[in-house]
Amino acid sequence: MSEQKIERIKTLIIGSGPAGYTAAIYAARADLKPVMYTGMEPGGQLTTTTEVDNFPGYPEGIDGPTMMVQLQQQAERFGTEVRIGMVTAVDFSDEIGGIHKITVDDSKLIEAESVIISTGASAKYLNIPSEQRLRGGGVSACAVCDGFFYKEQEVAIVGAGDTAAEEASYLANICKKVTMLVRKDHMRASKAMQHRVNSLENIEIKYNTEVDEVLGEQVVEGLRMVNNQTGEKEDIAITGLFIAIGHKPNTDIFKGQLDMDETGYVITEGKSTKTNKPGVFASGDVQDKEYRQAVTAAGTGCMAALDAERYLASVESKEAVAAS
Repeated sequence: MSEQKIERIKTLIIGSGPAGYTAAIYAARADLKPVMYTGMEPGGQLTTTTEVDNFPGYPEGIDGPTMMVQLQQQAERFGTEVRIGMVTAVDFSDEIGGIHKITVDDSKLIEAESVIISTGASAKYLNIPSEQRLRGGGVSACAVCDGFFYKEQEVAIVGAGDTAAEEASYLANICKKVTMLVRKDHMRASKAMQHRVNSLENIEIKYNTEVDEVLGEQVVEGLRMVNNQTGEKEDIAITGLFIAIGHKPNTDIFKGQLDMDETGYVITEGKSTKTNKPGVFASGDVQDKEYRQAVTAAGTGCMAALDAERYLASVESKEAVAAS
């Protein structure tokens, strides 16, 4: 790549969900001159959510896409430059004060003094056409986010691990009935979580059962289940279907560069957002597999910007001392 194509940036933010935009707001106000690349899904997972009722400051609730537009406007108000583009490769420096090299859209090379990663995680879906068509119309991957809208209604949940058991228990407290579909003849959840699910009278567990089709045109009206041992199908009337088969952190391009756990979540240092590379910070769902809420993502976005500000200040201080 020619020198003309290389751009030097003080703070680069990769990703544009609640974590990225909050990081941008704080970084811009600290005069870190942030540049954000939105990625393939500007706004992140919240753009697939119709109503957000649990984010502080919205007494009447707000729809996810509108909230993301407003967060972008707030970030831009303080000077963040938001660009449409996909980071396709990274080469992070091991040195304190080192320059990180980032490639955008396989063509543009950027040099950044600090990097905030907010690429999030993607919920895993079943990839059945009727399920994809009704996402946002009764199909959800977050019971804590959307369960409230199904109060006193009948719903179903797909999954067999701790997260599925926890979300089924949560739904059972607010919904009339919860049908839990488990693909095998047993659950993967811990014994404690299985006991909790089994102790709730309004949860019915169907083993060896999978989704055949989600019923309904505009919204979820029912579910066609299939027993994967006998092939027998059964229809039930539901208004909501929750998919709880896990999340995949969007960290593939950082593999070999950043320390990650066995499932690909970026490991951060203590309570900070610091990664194993100086000047590279991770915020939001890319490093949080525990809470995965918009408000907690926003909180870590704030932390990442503060960590970046302190890092850059310490580097400038050392350079000043060395120059004197």
